[in-house]
Amino acid sequence: MRALVLGAGGQLGKALAAALPTARALTRAELDLTDPAALAAVDWSAFDTVLNAAAYTKVDAAETPDGRRQAWAANALAPAALARLATEHDLRLVHVSTEYVFDGTHAGPIPEIAEIAPLGAYGASKAAGDAAVATTPKHWIVRPTWVIGDGANFARTMRTLAHKGVSPTVVADQIGRPTLASDLAAGILGLLDAEPGTYHLTNDGEPASWADVARFVFAASGRNAHDVTDTTTATYFADKPEAARRPLNSVLDLTKAAKAGVTLPDWRQSLERYLA
Repeated sequence: MRALVLGAGGQLGKALAAALPTARALTRAELDLTDPAALAAVDWSAFDTVLNAAAYTKVDAAETPDGRRQAWAANALAPAALARLATEHDLRLVHVSTEYVFDGTHAGPIPEIAEIAPLGAYGASKAAGDAAVATTPKHWIVRPTWVIGDGANFARTMRTLAHKGVSPTVVADQIGRPTLASDLAAGILGLLDAEPGTYHLTNDGEPASWADVARFVFAASGRNAHDVTDTTTATYFADKPEAARRPLNSVLDLTKAAKAGVTLPDWRQSLERYLA
């Protein structure tokens, strides 16, 4: 595989670069996907596969005028440009999406064919990027949830709070599954052996709330799990009117990826390994 990893400075980008040691891996500083001149300067004929892990992920900031512009540039216009380049150069294009393209009201695990209904600017920009990427024939759109890897993330925050003796209040009505970046990278590479299309891919295991995940981290850090207190999304964000709305159901249906032969370990098993 002659692969190019984009967004190599992020949690998933780092994991993809580690999984593909012969790939060329570029951070945003090395290739700004929102700069047409920078894209035009790339020798795309040197690659057969492009893995796009770059994104604007500041969910709340995306609700501001400047943040909205940045989100659409990185999450919608840049993937559209990549899709055009992929078609022109006959490239395989892997694009990483998000469950925020859904509104979280689906009953049960959310399948790939569920209605797109983002609640905010971030989700809308990602949905637009998905639609653009779907126009190139060799596309793999992969939707994970709650990614945890090498960088700032929820698990690291909870571990820090546990070590500092803090007893946090954490949302308990948003349900999903953590996805470890290293597992996700391996799964993405596995999906390249499957038919092009859209795939939901997270770690397996019983779904949990953010509060449940926090309790798991606390227990693994030597703290009492009961030191984590539950709250609701509405209560947590009551004094944060600028915050974006979050989907309550982030549990993705993993059946399609499993039928393609790709499954990831139970999130508890992988998170325990990560914390160790």
